[in-house]
Amino acid sequence: MEHESFPPPGIDLSKPSVARVYDYYLGGTANWEIDRQFAERMLRDYPMVRPIALANRRFLHRVVRHLVRAGIRQIVDLGSGVPTMGHAHEIAEQIAPGEVKVAYVDCEPVAVAHSTSLLREKGDPARQVALHADLRDPRRLWSLLAGSGVIDVDRPIALLLISVLHFGLPPAPGSESTADLGPSVTAEYRDLLVPGSYLALSHVTDEGVPPQCERLLADAKERYAAAGTDLVYRRRAEITALFGDFTLLEPGVTWTPLWHPEEAGPDDRTVPLDAANESLLLAGVARKD
Repeated sequence: MEHESFPPPGIDLSKPSVARVYDYYLGGTANWEIDRQFAERMLRDYPMVRPIALANRRFLHRVVRHLVRAGIRQIVDLGSGVPTMGHAHEIAEQIAPGEVKVAYVDCEPVAVAHSTSLLREKGDPARQVALHADLRDPRRLWSLLAGSGVIDVDRPIALLLISVLHFGLPPAPGSESTADLGPSVTAEYRDLLVPGSYLALSHVTDEGVPPQCERLLADAKERYAAAGTDLVYRRRAEITALFGDFTLLEPGVTWTPLWHPEEAGPDDRTVPLDAANESLLLAGVARKD
């Protein structure tokens, strides 16, 4: 596949983008030379980064299948990134054709532009939408959802925060605090969801990982910081706390490959990881009662 030749107006190509680098890990084409150089250096030194990304993407697919089978008909994918390797609405269509509404939300202009283009060509504007919004402003984001004509915020929603919260969410410029906003922002989203909704998330951890992965985690933190993005690793208890008082579905918070493997699709190939904790991401899904 050919990579993008010209970026949309306003795209900053002076540094790699988290969304576009992840797209490259997954084999996508919505990335540029600055992103590919960063990703290739990571893959050269740590080839397991690609299977880690694939395992995380497969987790998203299994979550969508599981929750649509459970009756969910609205999905909001926060920090959705650029469209690549099976989108939430495509997975949902396999289970409940014509029934599920999906909103993709990201602050990365490339992600929103590509999602919009994809939906224009192959989607249904009555059931799918791409929105440009900052995750750090839940009230404004929720207002955009409510006005989208696609998502009814007064009905149950499956809110996806897949591989999002380990990328630091800094306070607004001029703020007296320097604390990462991830936990407080997630709590606001939990409050906005109506009963019957679900929260699904995956998050990198440095607890319980194989010794050979410790160098990868340390090096990744340095490299991403040098590129302008702080990585935040949380322990299992901290990740579990992100679900608040929601009821965790079985098997609770676990490694991405271990969450409902029976929900794998017929075309999913085995991710080449020797052990589940090599995925480096803990994940879970919880329901608001």
